[in-house]
Order: sequence, then C-alpha cells, then structure tokens
Amino acid sequence: MNRILKSRTFKTTVIAAAVMGAATAAHARDQIRIVGSSTVYPFASYVTEEFGAVTEYPTPVIESTGSGGGIRLFCNGVGEGTPDISNASRRIKASELERCVENDVTDVTEVKIGSDGIVFAQSSTNEAMDITLEQLFLAVAAQVPVGGELVDNPYTNWSDIDASLPDREISIYGPPSTSGTRDAFEELAMEVPSEEMEAYGGEAYTEIRADGVYIDAGENDNLIVQRLTEDTKAFGIFGYSFLVENPDALIGTAIDGVEPEAEAISAGEYPIARSLFFYVKNQHTDDVPPLYDYVDMFVSETMIGEGGYLMDIGLIPLPEAEREQTRQKVADRAQLQVSDL
Repeated sequence: MNRILKSRTFKTTVIAAAVMGAATAAHARDQIRIVGSSTVYPFASYVTEEFGAVTEYPTPVIESTGSGGGIRLFCNGVGEGTPDISNASRRIKASELERCVENDVTDVTEVKIGSDGIVFAQSSTNEAMDITLEQLFLAVAAQVPVGGELVDNPYTNWSDIDASLPDREISIYGPPSTSGTRDAFEELAMEVPSEEMEAYGGEAYTEIRADGVYIDAGENDNLIVQRLTEDTKAFGIFGYSFLVENPDALIGTAIDGVEPEAEAISAGEYPIARSLFFYVKNQHTDDVPPLYDYVDMFVSETMIGEGGYLMDIGLIPLPEAEREQTRQKVADRAQLQVSDL
C-alpha cells in the first residue's frame, strides 16, 4: 500500500473538505489522545497517520493498552491527563460505563466501525488444520469433562482430544485478561460450546487453563505473530487483520469447517466473529478541537466503507445501513446510556 499516494488522493475527498473548517483559535490541546484495543490499533493508527498528513493538527497519540485497560483509563475522569478516545474490540460493559459516570465521564458516544474475526492461526510451515469449536474449547479450558466428571485439563497433545487431530503438543499464545479479544474469545469460543455440554450443567464456562499450555502473550498482537514464526508448532489467538497482514508467515484454522475469511466473518458464518468500536469523550470536544474532525474521518466511506482504505489492512465493513447509522450517531453526538447496554 502506497501511503504517500493515498494521502494525496485522500486530500481530494469529502473528508479533507470536512476538516477545513477546524477552529484555529488557541485551545487547551490540539493533539488527540487515544488508548485501547490492540485489535483496533492498526486501523486507528492508519487514520491517525492520515489525519496528521492532511490536516493542520498534529498526529494523534495512540497507545495499545487492551480494551479493558483503555476503558479503565478513559473512565478515570475528565480533563488533562485523561484520554479522549478508547478503542475496543468488544462493547463497553454496563459496569464500566457506570464507573465512567461515577468519575464524571457522563457524555460518551459509542462508534461501531466494523467487524472482525478472532483467528486461531499457526506458522505457514505447518499443514492447515480444521477443528471444531468444541475441540478448541477442550484445548484451552481449565477443567474439562472426562468420564462425566469435570477434571483439571489432562490434554497435552491435540490427538489426546481427538484421534483425528495431529499428534502434536498443544501450545497456544493468546491475549491477557485485559484484552477485548480475550473477552470475545471467552464469550464466543468458550461460553457457546460449554453451555451445550452436560457436565457444565447448562452453565457457561470460561476459565482458561493456567498450566503453561495457554501462554499470556501480552497486549501487542504483533508479538504473538512474531512468536509463531519462532515457535512453529504453537498456535496463536488474535484478530483477523493480523492474519491479513502476514499472509506468508501465517495460516488460519478452519473452525467447524469455516475458514477465517472476510466474507464468512461478515455473513456471520465464521463462529468466532465480533464487532469493533471506539468511544468518544464528548466533554473534551471544546478543549480538544480536532476531536470530531478525527472521528468524522474515521467513519467516512473512504475509511470504513466497501473498498475503503481500512479494508486493505483487514477491517470487515459493516452493512451500508449500519455504516449510515454509525455516521448519524456521530453527527448527533449520541449519548450512550447504561440502559443501552
């Protein structure tokens, strides 16, 4: 992707026209501060670079802290030293928004930007593998049913779970508990199959094993990618965009016979798919003049639409009607309520 060419092209779009009206008077701060999801980070980073290139404002400062960590920082309060935006690879929880309100962060707009799949990937030096959602659950759960009873997970090789799987050690690099990817994985890849297993009594089970098979690889998904190129027998859990960005180094795993591909994720056929968001602190709008210029750029068709720049790096666009709803919420500065969650 030629970013210089795209920056020049971008200046001719309606988005560049939108930022021409930015205020020029002295304000408290003209550099936007962004925290949050490592999955949303590549998309937000692209927008921040474009924003710095085509507007009079400095490139926003962005930090990958994980969804939970970002929301915690975002909700710490209003004013200098607190973030303006928090990216999230899951929706904010009611309890988190309640904490925001307790800390006087009372006017927040929720912005949905697209869809993403959570991939289970490995080094491309291996043969592709096809597993079921239940087999994946049995590989990562702390306790699993054996002989009708729940026991500490005894599985060390994939073939222990099912003889049709390779006789290969189970080793998985994944996100930490502060990550939205981890939250979504637990919900989609653990709650769903465990609720259908009699041993769990119809209850969802999401405790991940802590015996060294699942390795907490931190908030930076690029580090997981790097580790898979070194530890070629291991698997990694991360967002679809990182698979798109590393096509020569990694291959995805089909889940329940469905490959982690954009069309399958967008259609809801891929079992481990989720929505991506960011949250805007509207109380900072006056003191951080470029805030909504950046937001408008992010939600433009040029960025998140079909054929938009962010598709090139793995974002899966929302349906057209949903994209319009997103832009309307941004235009209205729609205030998210706890009752909405």
